[in-house]
Amino acid sequence: MKDPAPLWQWSATDIAAATQTGELSAKEVTNAAIARMQAVNPGLNAVVESLADEALAQADLLDKSDSVKGALHGVPVTIKINVDQQGHATTNGVTALKDMIAPDDAPVVRNLKAAGAIIIGRTNTPEFSFRADTDNPLYGRTHNPWGDHISAGGSSGGAGAAVMAGIGALAHGNDIGGSLRFPASANGAVTVKPGLGRVPAWNPGQTSERGLLAQLMSVQGLIARNATDLHTAMPSVIAADPRDPFHVPMPWRGATDKQPVRVAVARDHFDFELHADVSTAIDKASSALSNAGYAVEQVEPPLACETGEVGYRALLGEVKALMDTDIRRYGSETLQGIFDEYYKQFPPYEGVELLKAMAQRSYYARQWSLFLCDYPLVLTPFLFKPFFPPGRDAEGSQGVIDALGGSHWSFIMNFIGLPAGNLPTHVAELHHGAQPIGVQIAGQRWREDLIVDAMQAIEKHIPPVCHRLWRQMN
Repeated sequence: MKDPAPLWQWSATDIAAATQTGELSAKEVTNAAIARMQAVNPGLNAVVESLADEALAQADLLDKSDSVKGALHGVPVTIKINVDQQGHATTNGVTALKDMIAPDDAPVVRNLKAAGAIIIGRTNTPEFSFRADTDNPLYGRTHNPWGDHISAGGSSGGAGAAVMAGIGALAHGNDIGGSLRFPASANGAVTVKPGLGRVPAWNPGQTSERGLLAQLMSVQGLIARNATDLHTAMPSVIAADPRDPFHVPMPWRGATDKQPVRVAVARDHFDFELHADVSTAIDKASSALSNAGYAVEQVEPPLACETGEVGYRALLGEVKALMDTDIRRYGSETLQGIFDEYYKQFPPYEGVELLKAMAQRSYYARQWSLFLCDYPLVLTPFLFKPFFPPGRDAEGSQGVIDALGGSHWSFIMNFIGLPAGNLPTHVAELHHGAQPIGVQIAGQRWREDLIVDAMQAIEKHIPPVCHRLWRQMN
């Protein structure tokens, strides 16, 4: 019997199961997703390029095909506007790039299509995909479906807002310092930032290679509404592609670890004040894991503050050396002001200092690797206070501190290439309205599956927040 909920509310897992058996056609699902997009996107501006016609044509092909159905057969997805999709502009939120038409699909797009996913639209990102808030002169601001008291996050803000509003069951995004986890936290979604080498990455339209730290820290991934959908979808996303010579072709599932899995709960707030609602979210996640049979202990990982600080300054050193000219030439005054504040708050390493910081990255990764032998999972805050309002990062020194400085636990994982998930475990009732509060679960290298298992275990005690959001939106 079909789920009585509207099709746009169905999970990716349930959609795939129904389309694979023929209970639903791909066209039925696609029509429902497009109708939802047309209904709510005008108020959100999450999808900045509708691909409704292409999506319906693809659904027709899938329904008529006799070939084996993929793991994501008929599942509607969105693609972030900074990744190549053949025949469409990879604008990266920059007006000067509005006509940069991609000659071919990036690996993540190719893998989603090969699994039978149907791309219904392309989602918004801030200029150069380098803010924790999503706004740009080309497309404008993306709004959070919970309300305008909360930023939609960045840089995959369009993706996070879209999937939580019901525009597609899955949303592609990417993450160099938190760009999957910021939108997940802001919108109440669920994600896992893959570790280095897990998902093949490359843009066929790029004219030069990215900086070394960008290559080492940036990853492709998915934003979903529940953890189970990540288990359903990520095995397809990690399929090998020879265009990424550093992709590691490992299976999604690793070996079964010793039971119970040990979880370190880290509460270091690096001289920031830990908001009571963030503390509550950590307590709820910790309790849920303990009730599910995990061995939960409060233990601080090694060199956390130093790892994050060096990582911030090293990446900004590379950005200043390789990207600053384009930021000054093509970026808005707002973006330039934000970068001025980035550089002030986290003075970029330059010259020999930058080379030494890049070398030191291995030391930090080694210390964490040793720690994770004892504690395969680490539960941390994501931000130290509830998510900030729109435009906060453009409000001078304190704004950048709230948006970027307060994401220290996020940035650590990119610098040393570890996987890290994010899910909501509490909804705060603040004076300006309800607001989801996300926590982060980091884990051993190559063990994204352990992180998603833990998030599934939490969701058995703390249900996903999408249904509450949909009641509020309606």
